[in-house]
Amino acid sequence: MDPLTWTGSLSFLNPVTIGVAVAFAIAAVAQILLSFTASEPSIIANPDGTVVARGGAYGIAEKSVRWLFLALIVLVAIYIVGGAIMSYGSAGIVGGLAKRFLPVWAALILTFALSIRYKRRLGLYGKLFDSTIGMIGFGMVMFWVFTAIFADLVTTHDVLSQISRMKNKMPGTPTPDEMGWYLLGGDHLGRDVFSRVVMGSRIVVQIAPLATMFAFMVGITLGLPAGYYGGRLDTGLSFLANLILAFPVILLFYLLVTPEIVETGMPQYMAMVLFLFPIVFLLILVNSRFYVVPALRNKVMLIIAVVGGYLYLSLIGEVGTKVAVLPNALDLIHVPGNILIVFVSVVFVNSPTVFRIVRGIVLDIKTRDYVSAAQTRGERPWYIMLWEMLPNARGPLIVDFCLRIGYTTILLGTLGFFGLGLSPESPDWGSTINAGRKLMTVAQHPAIVPALALMSLVLGLNLLADGLREESMKD
Repeated sequence: MDPLTWTGSLSFLNPVTIGVAVAFAIAAVAQILLSFTASEPSIIANPDGTVVARGGAYGIAEKSVRWLFLALIVLVAIYIVGGAIMSYGSAGIVGGLAKRFLPVWAALILTFALSIRYKRRLGLYGKLFDSTIGMIGFGMVMFWVFTAIFADLVTTHDVLSQISRMKNKMPGTPTPDEMGWYLLGGDHLGRDVFSRVVMGSRIVVQIAPLATMFAFMVGITLGLPAGYYGGRLDTGLSFLANLILAFPVILLFYLLVTPEIVETGMPQYMAMVLFLFPIVFLLILVNSRFYVVPALRNKVMLIIAVVGGYLYLSLIGEVGTKVAVLPNALDLIHVPGNILIVFVSVVFVNSPTVFRIVRGIVLDIKTRDYVSAAQTRGERPWYIMLWEMLPNARGPLIVDFCLRIGYTTILLGTLGFFGLGLSPESPDWGSTINAGRKLMTVAQHPAIVPALALMSLVLGLNLLADGLREESMKD
């Protein structure tokens, strides 16, 4: 088997692609410079006032950027589609990657087709598809979500299997048994970089959104009453939030992962407190909504208490640790200690920031007329907070949720880079970058590939947040 080139039989398109990319870069730089130096461009508009085009040099640069960008997208699509239908040997590395990601492409196409078809019925999510930036960000995020879901189908090798002859091999190198290729090369232990990056996305997609959701539960549950009631409650909770925010994050993580602290059970005790908030939030939510229907309220609250309580005990407890409530036969959720430490640390760090955001929004909203009207009707305080004020704060909170997942993703990468929490053999992107950067002078791809993956996911989350902000402001 011969080593693969990047584009295989489609290499005749490379000069065209390079030329278009260079022209796009020049046009983009020209547009930026002309935005500062060119005179006010003439505007061609429709009768209703919408802009059709701009004249002058700036208008030419703007059109060039638009059309060259579309040309790049078409060329990339040709590489992906052409490589996907060609055989492995002639498809090259790009074609091989396109083949492996076929389940992801199918899921993305189906998601976009259904979302665009029914976007007018999907609320703010549907409006996201009216924003180009939002759609690009959504596509980048969902690419990694579907990659995590179909990781077992996408990977080409086991993430822990080592082939000594593949140590630091370049992308496209065939394996010694000639049963395949390392599409993105091998790392310092002879493991497949592509498979580790794909499987690492599963760790990030599992931890980052869930940890952010828990942090929002904590922040909302404490931020609503702090902003609504004010006084000593607000002062006390704000002091605690500022105290946590003033503590160095990395030092906190170093303390939590030290063997002496782990043996005391401190991470599990923190989990006992933090993991209670989702149950408390749901109970308060149901009680405030169905307070006037006691029979229904009691049934729903009982279900939440029983199911939530079982999940809570199964999540925080682990046989052989300081906190082991359920017997092993009933403990269905097994969270390794290192992942629990990372999860608790991320929730603990993010919760004060969410608290301050929610508190600030409530301080503004509680002066609105509809809040005064609800108070006049005699509505209970928690009903006003959860069903009158919180829905009107959804726009900023949804945007911050997307951004905070990005921050959490970077934080997870940072923890992995410093070797905190997750095991050294973990394929998470931070640990992979840390392992690859030690041999950057010999082989760059083991560190660059996961770094690009991390960058693309965070960029997608930021673009998604921008799209959601743009559409939420139109409500």
